[in-house]
Amino acid sequence: LTKFRLAVVQLQVSSDKANNLSKVRRLVKEAAGQGGKVVLLPVRRSECFLSFFSKYAEKIPGETTQMLSEVAKENKLHLVGGSIPEEDGGKLYNTCAVFGPEGELILKHRKIHLFDIDVPGKIRFQESETLSPGNSLSTFDTPFCRVGVGICYDMRFAELAQLYNRKGCQLLVYPGAFNMTTGPAHWELLQRARALDNQTYVATASPARDEAASYVAWGHSTVVLYVLTLHVCGPTPDLQYLADVRQQIPISSQRRDDLYAVTAVQQGSG
Repeated sequence: LTKFRLAVVQLQVSSDKANNLSKVRRLVKEAAGQGGKVVLLPVRRSECFLSFFSKYAEKIPGETTQMLSEVAKENKLHLVGGSIPEEDGGKLYNTCAVFGPEGELILKHRKIHLFDIDVPGKIRFQESETLSPGNSLSTFDTPFCRVGVGICYDMRFAELAQLYNRKGCQLLVYPGAFNMTTGPAHWELLQRARALDNQTYVATASPARDEAASYVAWGHSTVVLYVLTLHVCGPTPDLQYLADVRQQIPISSQRRDDLYAVTAVQQGSG
């Protein structure tokens, strides 16, 4: 199978968990009805508001992941569940759970790189004051291709994408919520860079923009395709075309491993 339908869901996320879950169920069903085989959800509001993490943190399995499992099974698809605040062993994580067509939990990716920034006069955000980082790479297989998973700030780190590429990933997915400062400057640029560097597809899912919120997400959920003239593409990845491009410009086989290398210190996945 060289082509499949990828659905990216962008929706306005609120502090009303029940309403959020109801929207997700409806939109995933809609995506499945349009042929979606892999569905990517955005991050929860908690990605934007650290104060919500303790209040809304769940165990996995828990209320949200149980619903995501049911939705994946009902629609017979792979569901990348955005991210939710996870509590485990007294620590909080920003976690993306992925479910298979039978509703099985395939993996959970805990955000590896925490968003600690200070842009004078614009934004200060310190995730490490609330969250703990994940410590493993996360990939999963579908009938179509292998997929690498990151969350938001993870996308800034080229090494992670390179390792996913080495593991055979043809699609990288990043639920995220860049803000109105970093979004217009870096959101699409980073996706294009990861796609270009690794000759792969990159998909991002953001919450819809809410101008009334304290943290305003940039939005602009996107699928980017590596081609000879890089562009934002539609919802149907063509894996044969990707294979042709990799053969025509074979950078993977041309790397000078005798001079440099990117290696994973921990080999665990998800």
